[in-house]
Amino acid sequence: MNSIDQLYIDKGINYNEYRTLANNLINEGKVTGSQQSEELTAYGKLNMARMNRLDKTLELLPECIQLLSTIQEPQTWLILTESWCGDAAQIVPVLAAMANVNENITLKILLRDENLPLMDQYLTNGKSRSIPKLIAINQQRNELFNWGPRPNELQVMMTQLQQQQTPMETIKETIHKWYAQNKSIAIQEEIMACISK
Repeated sequence: MNSIDQLYIDKGINYNEYRTLANNLINEGKVTGSQQSEELTAYGKLNMARMNRLDKTLELLPECIQLLSTIQEPQTWLILTESWCGDAAQIVPVLAAMANVNENITLKILLRDENLPLMDQYLTNGKSRSIPKLIAINQQRNELFNWGPRPNELQVMMTQLQQQQTPMETIKETIHKWYAQNKSIAIQEEIMACISK
């Protein structure tokens, strides 16, 4: 059970600040993070469109809203992410909408590359800095649960596609098609399971 340094909570930004930061960088031809390229900027633009769409059309499951409404102890949801990440564009708006249901949940976004000591406590399969990563903590800064970088079914699919040496562009198409068909249900259900534990 990890305890999270107050420093990370203090430097986290809210969802609207993150969206503004990402949009401003895209207007400069940049993305968040330590690496910059035309390819990453193109992904960043695409991700802004995905997030805009989700912000407008996302519908939370009634049972998800009901469960979130029962949270009585204040907690903070820290999300490690970057604006070029396709999975993050599909997931972070969902987490933000979920956090908005209950004023006891405070959402804070941290850029992965600026917070590697924290990221390295949450490596996927003990080796990769995969994002987004959600870390929920209580008022004492103790971890309640962590989740990510993507829904379990998709993570299994991703691993299989990589083992089959599927071209990266095909993997990306497959993943985003899955997100579109699933309509964030898997994300909501898995976070609900984490909360219920």
